[in-house]
Amino acid sequence: MLDTERHVKLQRPTDFLILECLQDGRNVAVNIAQEIDKSRSHVNVRLPQLEDYRLVEKVGPSDNSGLYEITELGVLAVENRNRYGDVDDFEAYLKQFRNEREHSQ
Repeated sequence: MLDTERHVKLQRPTDFLILECLQDGRNVAVNIAQEIDKSRSHVNVRLPQLEDYRLVEKVGPSDNSGLYEITELGVLAVENRNRYGDVDDFEAYLKQFRNEREHSQ
């Protein structure tokens, strides 16, 4: 569970590039690193952080497979990346945005 005292702190542009890459489907760090032209070690550090923020999740077939996919919150983060830095709590903003979108449908 996310610590309520800790806000989502993304590294721009790397974290948004990772999220964009995962919008194309599930992937592993080595492939993501190659696609976004970043080091594999840096991507391996960022993916668990993005998972802590619930923007990506690790999927099977085993816990140590390193296969990740973007979450609904991650998709919203990419869609609203221009608001990152303009709001105090990006995670709260995304959740409010999601709730407003669900209620308007």
